[in-house]
Amino acid sequence: MLKRAFVAPDPGRMRLRFAARGVLGIGAAVALCGAAGHTLTAAITGGLAALLALFTVTDPTVRGQAVTTALLPVVGLPVLALAAVLHAQPLARDLAFLAVVGAGVYARRWGARGHALGVFAFMTFFAAQFLHTVPGHLPELSAAVLLSLAVASAVRFGLWCYERRLPAPAPAPAPSGGTGLARITTRQAVQATVAAALALGIGQALSEQRWYWAVGATWWVFVNTTSRGETLVRGFRRFLGTVLGVVLGLAVAIPVHGEPVATAVLVALSVFGIFYTAAVSYTWMMLAVTVLASMLYGLLGVLDPALLALRVGETAIGALGAVPAVLLVLPVTTHAVTDARVARALRCVHACTAEAAARLAGDPEADPAPRVAELEAILGGVRLSLVPLVHPLSPLRARKRRARQVLALLDDCAREVRGLASVAADPEASHDARLTAACRRVEAAVEALTDAPIDGRRQEAGAAAAAHADGGGPVLAHLHALEQALLELAVPLGRTDRTPIGA
Repeated sequence: MLKRAFVAPDPGRMRLRFAARGVLGIGAAVALCGAAGHTLTAAITGGLAALLALFTVTDPTVRGQAVTTALLPVVGLPVLALAAVLHAQPLARDLAFLAVVGAGVYARRWGARGHALGVFAFMTFFAAQFLHTVPGHLPELSAAVLLSLAVASAVRFGLWCYERRLPAPAPAPAPSGGTGLARITTRQAVQATVAAALALGIGQALSEQRWYWAVGATWWVFVNTTSRGETLVRGFRRFLGTVLGVVLGLAVAIPVHGEPVATAVLVALSVFGIFYTAAVSYTWMMLAVTVLASMLYGLLGVLDPALLALRVGETAIGALGAVPAVLLVLPVTTHAVTDARVARALRCVHACTAEAAARLAGDPEADPAPRVAELEAILGGVRLSLVPLVHPLSPLRARKRRARQVLALLDDCAREVRGLASVAADPEASHDARLTAACRRVEAAVEALTDAPIDGRRQEAGAAAAAHADGGGPVLAHLHALEQALLELAVPLGRTDRTPIGA
């Protein structure tokens, strides 16, 4: 697990850039809040706002990221005001919190922007509980949020906008399908609200002061998950990361209590860990989050071992509260999500192949690179949906074996597609008429696996010119390997008996 978090491949050092920029942006925001004369509470609120702006805004274009960042205070400040006004009215506060949970999850139907705004709204309400915000605090906290978002934006879009030099990745669409309760985001909104209600009630029975940790644990279990299997695995990893974080917090946070320099260094390292490990290990990300929370409690003067033990208990309540909700309330099965994502990946494989063929045939408008980026994003979703089946604790050995075969063969497909796109990018590359037949075999294989016809117009456009070209050894090698991987996928995908992968 440690190797996966810190030795995992980092192409283009993107995770390192992401983490370093996060530390820079949040550090600058907190420093300016202090320079502006804000209290420690306001500085913490501003730092959280900067963290969320740099971490959760993932629109595929820089312009989209800027728009979403500008919308964060439009959503967050009214929620902050609501939480402050209801601070002394527990019942109304609790009902409002549950409404924010449901709305925040439901907003995922609008893609990356809806996801970011939903997370910001929830965390704003959560922070109000963490900091015991009352109406008298609103002017200063609002000013700190606006200042911190401005600083984070200056770092992200001005000082260090590395995205401007990268091709825009194709966004993975929000889970969809049907209307009303047939839509996945609607079902998850209901599940999350029910789970949060359970966590809230049991959490308050455990602690009238720190109950919100249970609701927070439930919320983050549902973030970036779709099926019940994904959600259950996420709950386990959150609890494990919290336990490890508490152990580390006892070792580092308590000894440095009251030491500002050491505290600042550990906070920066925790923030770096959150950003750097998020894409590869949820457990290690939660460890970093827990250490950060321990340091903040130390700054507020309330840190002790009993408080950290209470955090473990509240996290367990929140994670367990999600179990009955995802299993019994409008469940979304793993195989339904997996089959849809695998089908999208296969159609994208064909689209990549067709674009590459047209490019090699001399079509200047054809470009497989965006399709390759889209395929990588889709495969990320496939890996996420198969996590419950390939998890070491999964008792379903046959399904685990089939899921691993699917992942390995899809990775083979992605590797051959990347190679094909690389050859197509070479202006000296050419191919012969055999490419036409090979592309058609790829199309037939994808159709057989997805039970859906493929739009072959781009492929046919390149085929006519391909018939008169010569050479093509590397191209045909990639296509033949791709065809072989697609044919082998028929067995683990159950296309011989129409059994879904997750069944």
